Amino acid sequence: MSQEPGTRPVRPPSYFDAIAPLVLLAVLITGAVSLFGLSAMDGALQVAIILSAMAVAMIVLKNGHSWEEVAEASRKGVSSVVSAIFILFAVGALIGTWNMAGTIPTLVYYGMQIVNPDWFYPAAFVTCAAIALGIGSSWTTAGTIGVGLVGLAAMVGVSAPITAGAVISGAYVGEKLSPLSETAILAAQLTGTKINAHLRAQVWTSVPAFAIALVSFIILSNSDGTGGATIAVVESELSALSQLFNVSAWTLLPLVLLVGLSVMKVPASLAIAASAICAAALAPFLQPEATLRFVDAPELPPVIAFIKAGWQAMATGYEANSGIAAVDSLLSRGGMSSMLLTIWLILGALVFGTLLDEFGLLLKLVSPVLSRAKTTGTLVGTVVGTAFGLNLVAGDQYVAVVLPARIFKAEFRRRGLAPTNLSRAVADGGSVTSPLIPWNSCGAYMAAVLGVPTLVYLSFALFNIASPLITLLLGFTGFKIEKIEADDGHVEADETVVIHTARP
Repeated sequence: MSQEPGTRPVRPPSYFDAIAPLVLLAVLITGAVSLFGLSAMDGALQVAIILSAMAVAMIVLKNGHSWEEVAEASRKGVSSVVSAIFILFAVGALIGTWNMAGTIPTLVYYGMQIVNPDWFYPAAFVTCAAIALGIGSSWTTAGTIGVGLVGLAAMVGVSAPITAGAVISGAYVGEKLSPLSETAILAAQLTGTKINAHLRAQVWTSVPAFAIALVSFIILSNSDGTGGATIAVVESELSALSQLFNVSAWTLLPLVLLVGLSVMKVPASLAIAASAICAAALAPFLQPEATLRFVDAPELPPVIAFIKAGWQAMATGYEANSGIAAVDSLLSRGGMSSMLLTIWLILGALVFGTLLDEFGLLLKLVSPVLSRAKTTGTLVGTVVGTAFGLNLVAGDQYVAVVLPARIFKAEFRRRGLAPTNLSRAVADGGSVTSPLIPWNSCGAYMAAVLGVPTLVYLSFALFNIASPLITLLLGFTGFKIEKIEADDGHVEADETVVIHTARP
């Protein structure tokens, strides 16, 4: 930040300046969770993060920066998640209209007939992994197929938290290994790695992590004690779905449209919004009775009532009244308004993290750690730890990918370590761990769309836990650590990097 004439001198941050906001954040988050439990996401966590951001602002002002600089840095943080906000609103609208058009009820109806509860978790994991590999988007996978799978879990009598963990685990297999993945492309680009080389390097952590997660989900399927729902319960739920909705393959057209647009690399927010609008337009033809029952406006002409129903489903979500709790809980969801708490959380976290980064507080903490990382294992561990720490304090996986890639790139070259080692560590530490943190944009998103709090599904996101641990193992053992000729000369700093905010 430049200093204007006549202003007081700007002082660099001290170690106390850098540590104090993190300690305050930890104390406030602990207090929020202790006092409010899982409902802390309903506002208590947001207040904790915003108060911590204000504390950072006061430290920055103390060090001689102006309020205009603080405001500008905050604006930059908020602007970096504009596309994420559009995606969240689009997903909220999609869940509402997909329910009204019968898309999600159809997926659940067929799923209840096909999926064996004894193999439900591995089936959910593999299905989401295959879809995410094809479209390269963890958010789209979780916000569409994932929603149906978590709803189906409640219907067939298996654990929703474990299912959410399986969905997220599968979604992040594609996040890491798909050549269409935004974060895979970004990690490769920032570290100077060709995308194919980056993906090959990822295989050595992703395949073992996939195998560990798959075996674990198989074990959980046979030992979690649910035993599935009784035949009578399943029959009653199937009957309720078929009575409320016209179940047919036509209701899957919005899903086909979404997959097609995703494969064509249409921006995620536009693809999801187009699918939501498609579902709203199809609902009067596919589900006329359910649509009119939902809008409950007999005084309106049918055409106007249908328009109001689609508008209302996108705004506040769809509501069902079948009399069966599991069915009503699944279908009474969605709407853009349902995403407002999540957006509040993300905005607070991004302002907090951006202020820490812009005014040098993060670099103050990272620099001494880097100087003490003498071995390859400790260097890889520092990258993974820094990326995970940025997920904690910056609240966004793109920050957690971009900053370590830039900070450690020269050090990896100096030590003769191929950039694939750095790109792999950045992806495993930054991208994969992001949904494990409630106030991170990815953790908040997954909790919002799947309806399972982050702290509840966290221990079941097995791929996301195993992948960074395997990266650390490779670093300390030296296995598949690629070497290049060491470069002890001056390495130019990276050009200005624009953080891509199109969500994964």
